[in-house]
Amino acid sequence: MGRISAFGQHLYEGRVSFDFVGRRKLWYSISAIIVIVAALAFVVRGFNYGVEFKGGVEFTATVKTANSASSDRMAKAVEDSGVPEAGDPTVQTSGSDRIRIQTRALTQDQATQVTKSLTKAGATEVSQQLVGPTYGKQVAKKALTGLIVFLFIVVIFIWAYFREWRMSVAGIVALAHDLVITGGVYALSGFEVTPATVTGLLTILGYSLYDTVVVFDKVRENTKGILKSTSKTYAEQANLALNQTLVRSINTSITALLPVGALLFAGAAILGTGPLKDLALALFVGMLAGTYSSIFIATPFASQLKEREPAIKAQAARVLAKRAKQVDAPVETPAPVAHRPVASSGASKRTQPSRQPRSKRGKGH
Repeated sequence: MGRISAFGQHLYEGRVSFDFVGRRKLWYSISAIIVIVAALAFVVRGFNYGVEFKGGVEFTATVKTANSASSDRMAKAVEDSGVPEAGDPTVQTSGSDRIRIQTRALTQDQATQVTKSLTKAGATEVSQQLVGPTYGKQVAKKALTGLIVFLFIVVIFIWAYFREWRMSVAGIVALAHDLVITGGVYALSGFEVTPATVTGLLTILGYSLYDTVVVFDKVRENTKGILKSTSKTYAEQANLALNQTLVRSINTSITALLPVGALLFAGAAILGTGPLKDLALALFVGMLAGTYSSIFIATPFASQLKEREPAIKAQAARVLAKRAKQVDAPVETPAPVAHRPVASSGASKRTQPSRQPRSKRGKGH
């Protein structure tokens, strides 16, 4: 811990520095590749919407052991139930003794017929939940409304707090970056998109914004009075702010990801499926993307927008001109110091006493 503290102190004082702002094209390229892959996942694979969004019937069958063999047996029982609308069901394990079967919308009589078929196949207990497509549309509409309202409030808050619209734009870009990546992971992994997923997405927006605002606040502190300074440019002060908050961002992210990772493991490996897994995956991926975007996207992009201002350009030119002048200035060699000869004194002519051996001490003449 001592080394980590010393490293953080060196970052804060500028003795050790990573060039986040100067290498922003590299970070933009990495993010562009990830976002393109995520967007392709939307088109090619699409989302695995839960029954809450697409409507239908969800059967929960209690069995002795929930595994691949019992899942296949339940799926075959649904297909053999004599209900054509229940064909091609989605079957997932849920814990050690339950299996979830999702089908398209059925009538009550058809759902009862499927339940009887599942019971004959070995299910000791079968519960059913009918969800109409209207409910899913309402959930999606409310989630979209909440997202728009949240983004609007974010823009107003950042602009009012920092008095800087460029930081608002950079913050929104970082949030969009996190949403696209998280959605891409859901599309690639095939995890169900449920209302718990929507809750997780809205939660990571707050987390990502929190981390970004902390860095922006340090940027504002470092760049106060930047127009009168001739020691560092705006980009250099912004990069210093990133280095000064780097250890804090990493520590906060690790502290938050550990319990979320435990929830994801419990939801996916132990429980098998359910809202806990959907929520944990959105939180885990979103927090990782939020930490990355607050360091590599938000501040470099805000700095890039700020550097386009004429006053900031002029200040940067003055700083660079001063450094070039200091480098080109000739180094003056100091003149040699003349030393005056030491004058002889009267004491130098006298005979100096010598120290006698111990054997001859105390013997008088």
